[in-house]
Amino acid sequence: MDKEEILRRLVIRSFHINKVEFDSRNSISNNSLKIDKSFLDKTVDSEELIDKVEIDIIKPGEYDKFVNSIMDIIPISTKVLGSIGEGITHTLTGAYIMLTGIDSEGKQMAEFGSSEGILEEQMIFGKAGTSSREDYIIHIDITLKGGLPFERKLPLAAHRICDKFIQSFRDILKQKDGRDSDYSCEFHDKVRPGKKKVIIIKQIAGQGAMSDNNILSEEPSGLVGGKSIIDMENVPIILSPNEYRDGALRAMT
Repeated sequence: MDKEEILRRLVIRSFHINKVEFDSRNSISNNSLKIDKSFLDKTVDSEELIDKVEIDIIKPGEYDKFVNSIMDIIPISTKVLGSIGEGITHTLTGAYIMLTGIDSEGKQMAEFGSSEGILEEQMIFGKAGTSSREDYIIHIDITLKGGLPFERKLPLAAHRICDKFIQSFRDILKQKDGRDSDYSCEFHDKVRPGKKKVIIIKQIAGQGAMSDNNILSEEPSGLVGGKSIIDMENVPIILSPNEYRDGALRAMT
């Protein structure tokens, strides 16, 4: 019988965050994440469709606040070696980004039903794609210009400025010594001759009005360098288990 073949090796090293607070600069050290609150103010001018950006830190259990429509929950992860699906990835646990949006006329950034309201009532915690009740939530709220038709360019502007914020922490995370990680796990894409072939089919939205999905960006769960499912005309895509595990698909619906 032929031996199994390893096609790709992926190592994910996790750095846990126990505290998130504002400071004079962005940093990650001693299980603490510090945010320069003025960072987004310095980048908002790069997006002409955005009027205002606000950032808030939601501590575990403090979910009795009103939020605008939840556009995405995003991990802070970065490639240290290799491309998506192989090499080494550093990621943070214990703190996640929540992106919300509205326009200056009060219209929620949503298409088939908005999710604005009290966070406790709008978020199902501890599910795939959401934070747990033990995590910090870094809340980025975008106000886009009003009076414009709802189309992809509006939410994409919000996602772009959010991605710039996350990239500032990815750049810090790249420099972390892997030996200091709190947890490390190794995954392999394997070919097993003579064994059953398993394919998981995932259907995602691609209607093309407002919502979009991004695939195979430069960074895990990132935006830059990725391809739009809509621009690819919704053709079927084959991903390896490690590519999917490493954040190859950024679902922005």
